[in-house]
Amino acid sequence: MSILVTGSTGTIGTQVLNYLQGREVEVRALTRSPDTAKLPSGVTPVRGDLADVDTVRAALDGVSTLFLLVPNVADELTQAMLALAAARDTGVKGIVYLSVFKGDAYADVPHFAAKYTVERMIEALGLPATILRPAYFIQNDIRLKDPLLKFGVYGMPIGAKGVSMVDIRDIGEAAASDLVRRERSATPLPGATYTLAGPDALTGEGIAAIWGEALGRPISYGGDDLVTMEQRLKATMPAWHALDLRLMVGRYQADGAVATADELVRFTALLGHAPRSYRDFARDALVQWANG
Repeated sequence: MSILVTGSTGTIGTQVLNYLQGREVEVRALTRSPDTAKLPSGVTPVRGDLADVDTVRAALDGVSTLFLLVPNVADELTQAMLALAAARDTGVKGIVYLSVFKGDAYADVPHFAAKYTVERMIEALGLPATILRPAYFIQNDIRLKDPLLKFGVYGMPIGAKGVSMVDIRDIGEAAASDLVRRERSATPLPGATYTLAGPDALTGEGIAAIWGEALGRPISYGGDDLVTMEQRLKATMPAWHALDLRLMVGRYQADGAVATADELVRFTALLGHAPRSYRDFARDALVQWANG
């Protein structure tokens, strides 16, 4: 039997596959383009698309453990629910589902509400699943390189309430550990839920200060203008997606997204080490940028 990883060539799926290497488990990767997908050695590509449930059913043949990551698309909820239904029907004994931190609270943010509805399905059906709730990805800020380096501005309008951003490497490592735990168990394991978050309650001004320390020059916070953020995003993504993200960041400004001490303790235990900080990321990013 094997582990099937969805979203295998994306930001998080790539990390999950990297951390599964050397764990002595059979790993398959769901991809629309198995002939060209760039995967780690030893990973078997399997043709499939979460938007096509028949290909999902076929890909699940011989699979005992599923990592389910559904991208932020207009029909995210439908894709996730049908994939879980297919997994249940084919007898998958373990599932790790990538949800989102604060999905239960941010009812007006479409992709948060979708993920929380999937959590409710998992609970209602008693599926043998671990639910991972990551906070905002630290590495999303890679896209802010030019404003930082050219203009000395940190441009993500996250506000002043605080967000416990998480490193994608920690997400991948946590997911891989739990996938292996479920795969190696002879019987389905009970459900579990973890918040995946970084150690700091980060604010716009606070992150600007971190970049200032790392760069050795003043960096300012670009402010809380959500309208401008939405317009900028619409240049690279559909209007519905840009508004979805604007609503998310608006909730960060209004309510924050700060992990509790207990949530961080549980995440640390799952990882086996303390989660990485934003300062760790900033130092790594500067090295990468310097090396081109």
